[in-house]
Amino acid sequence: MTDSKLELLTPDNSVVAFIDYQPQMMFGVESHDRQAIVNGLIGLARATREFKVPAIVTSVETKGFSGNVTPRLLDVLPENEVIERSTMNAWEDEGFVSAVKRTGKKKLILAGLWTEVCIALPALDALNDGFQTYFVADICGGTSPRAHQHAVERMVQGGAVPLTWIQLALEWQRDWATKTHYDALMTIMREHGGAYGEGIEYAYTMVHGAPAARGR
Repeated sequence: MTDSKLELLTPDNSVVAFIDYQPQMMFGVESHDRQAIVNGLIGLARATREFKVPAIVTSVETKGFSGNVTPRLLDVLPENEVIERSTMNAWEDEGFVSAVKRTGKKKLILAGLWTEVCIALPALDALNDGFQTYFVADICGGTSPRAHQHAVERMVQGGAVPLTWIQLALEWQRDWATKTHYDALMTIMREHGGAYGEGIEYAYTMVHGAPAARGR
């Protein structure tokens, strides 16, 4: 009998929550390069939209402390209403939990700021409520490298699974013979995938003789 916890992530069994990508939260990040977080965030948001994975966007104390959700995320997910909270733990907010449950998905993928608070707390509570919980470690960020690392360790010990955003997008794609999302995914990777994106560009232009990206 298949263990559902070991089933690979697919667009049909996943829901992604983007938590507190707000300026005041970003100002406090010291565990990662902030621009790398933003780049990966937009890459994942574009992949989420392309694969039609349900997405939830939430913010905390927008007016009183944290500022508005980065417009770059909202530009990619314009149809998503931002769920505003007062609690640092999104799982203590009825609106957020209801939005997750309405999707009907049991594989909950978290990404956001800060790792040690706004990701770790809902991750542990969601696990306790029976959700198979993942977190996108390279686009989360903590107030120090140690704070991020200890939060990762705490979540893993609780049963949450760490991912990177590229790993997640490729797990959704999985088979290169499936062409439905192929071209869009390659564009996302070229524009946000760093060294992997450069490798794609090299293969297109030098191996397959395609024109440079500006001419495509």
